Amino acid sequence: MDVRDAAGRWDALGSRDASSRHATMEIIHQEVMKRIENIGPIPDTQSSGLSGVNVCPASDLNPMMAHVLMLSKRCPYEDVREKCLCLLQRVQDVGVRIPRPLGNGPSRFIPEKEILLVSKLDERTQSIFEDAFAVLGRLDNISLVIGFHPQYLESFLRTQHYLLQMDGPLSLHYRHYIGIMAAARHQCTYLVNLHVNDFLQVGGDPKWLNGLEEAPQKLQALGELNKILAHRPWLLTKEHIESLLKTEEHSWSLAELIHAVMLLTHYHSLASFTFGCGITPDIHTDGGHTFRPPSLSGYCVCDIANGNGSLEEMMGNQQVSESSGEVEVLMERMKQLQECRDEEEASQEEMATRFEREKTESMQVVTSEDEECVPSRDVSRHFEDPSYGYKDFSRRGEHVPTLRVQDYSWEDHGFSLVNRLYPDFGQLLDEKFQIAFHLTYNTMATHQDVDTSMLRRAIWNYIHCMFGIRYDDYDYGEINQLLDRSFKVYIKTVVCSPEKITKRMYESFWRQFQHSEKVHVNLLLMEARMQAELLYALRAITRYMT
Repeated sequence: MDVRDAAGRWDALGSRDASSRHATMEIIHQEVMKRIENIGPIPDTQSSGLSGVNVCPASDLNPMMAHVLMLSKRCPYEDVREKCLCLLQRVQDVGVRIPRPLGNGPSRFIPEKEILLVSKLDERTQSIFEDAFAVLGRLDNISLVIGFHPQYLESFLRTQHYLLQMDGPLSLHYRHYIGIMAAARHQCTYLVNLHVNDFLQVGGDPKWLNGLEEAPQKLQALGELNKILAHRPWLLTKEHIESLLKTEEHSWSLAELIHAVMLLTHYHSLASFTFGCGITPDIHTDGGHTFRPPSLSGYCVCDIANGNGSLEEMMGNQQVSESSGEVEVLMERMKQLQECRDEEEASQEEMATRFEREKTESMQVVTSEDEECVPSRDVSRHFEDPSYGYKDFSRRGEHVPTLRVQDYSWEDHGFSLVNRLYPDFGQLLDEKFQIAFHLTYNTMATHQDVDTSMLRRAIWNYIHCMFGIRYDDYDYGEINQLLDRSFKVYIKTVVCSPEKITKRMYESFWRQFQHSEKVHVNLLLMEARMQAELLYALRAITRYMT
C-alpha cells in the first residue's frame, strides 16, 4: 500500500463518518502487519538488548509508519489518533523499531500544548481542522499555529485551496513548482519540501527538481520576476512584464502571469510567516521524525501520546519578563496619540516629511547581527542568483520614487485587475486582507476592552513604508511612538530576510504578550508584505496594459 494513494484508503480517515474511519484503520492495520511478516523473523530484542529492529530503508514500511505517527499526533479525530497509537504499540511489541517525533511540536517558539489546546477548546477551530484534513489528508504545522485565529485560518485555507487546486490558467504541477521557486528564494526548506511532495503527487517531472535549469524555459523565464518580487519589488517595471508576455516560443498569457504572481507573492509572504513563528517540519516529512532511539533511555508509545517536552519548554513559562509594565506604557502612548489626533492635525507637508523620515530610519534598522545565510544546494538549485537579496531604497545614493496609495491602491486598482484576469480570486484575497487587518479580540496581554486599531495600522503601515508605499492620510510620527527598536528589528527581519529569524528575536519583542498575539502580529506581517509585493506587480502589469 503506497503511503500517498493506496486507492484512497488514507483519505478515508478524513471522513466525518466514524464507521468509515474504523474500517479504514482496520485495513491499514492489516497492511502494516502483513509488511512486517514479509520482513522475516524478528530477533528477540529482550535477549539481544536491542530496542527494535531497523527496517531496511528500501522498504516502504518506514514511510507508512511515519504516516501513522503523524496521524497519532495530528489527526483531528480522537478515534483515529488512539487506533494509530495502538498500531504503533503493536509494531513495537513485535520488535520493529517505531519512529518518534523530532522537536517539540509545530513551532520552535511556542509550546506544543498551547497550540494543540486551541482546537480542544474551540469548536470552530476543530471544525476547520476536520475540513482541512478531509481535503489534504494532513494537518500541516502552519495551519495548527494559525489555528489560534480561526476566522483568519478559514479564509487562508480557502484562498490557498483556490490558488492550488481549483480551476485556473496554470496546470497543477506548474503551481507547485512555482511555489517551490518562491519558497526557495528565502531558503524555506519547510515549504520547498511540502511542495516537492505535492509536485510529484500531481504528476510533476522529477527531473525538474534537479534544478531550475532542468525546468521548461517558460518557468526559467519567471526567475527574474521571482527574485525582484521577493527582495526589491519596487524595481519591477512594465518591461519585465513585457519580456514574459512577448517571448515568442515560451510566452506567458496575461491570465497565466497573474496566477503566477499570486503564487509567488503568496509563498514569499508565507515563508515570512513560517520563519517568523519558528514552524518545524511536519511529523511525517524529512526532519519531522527519526527511527533512532533517544540517547537517554528506551522510547515507548506513551512518549508519543504524552509528548516529550524539552526542559527548555518546561522551564520557558517560569521565566520572569524583564519588561514589566511594557503593555501599560504602550496603552498609555496609544491614549496620548488619540488625544493628539483629536486636538490637532498635521499639515500635508509635515505628514510627507514624517513619512520620509520614517522611511530613512527604517533603512538603518539592521535585520540581523548574523552573517549572511548561505543557501544549501538543496534549496538554491530552485532559483538563480543566490546573492540577490533585500536592499534598502537609498543605499549608495540610489533613489526610488515613493508609491502613493492614492495613485495606485489594492482597493481601487489591484482588486479589479485580479478579479478580471483570475475570476473570483480577487474577492477571496480581499477578504483575507480585510480579516488580517481588522482582526481583534479587543485585548492586549491581560487587558480587556482595548481598541488596538491604532497599533495594527502602525504595524501594517510600517511594513509598507519599508517598501516605499505611502498613505497620505497617515501620520508616520505614530510609528516611533508605538513600535520600539526590538520590535522593528523583528518586523524588518521577518518581512525582508525571514531566514535570519531566531528564537531570541521572537522572544525579545512584546515579552508580556500571549503567543496568540505574536502569531497575530505575524499574520499582519505576512499579509502586509503580500499586498506590498502585489501593488508593485499589479502596477507594472497595469502600465503594460495601458
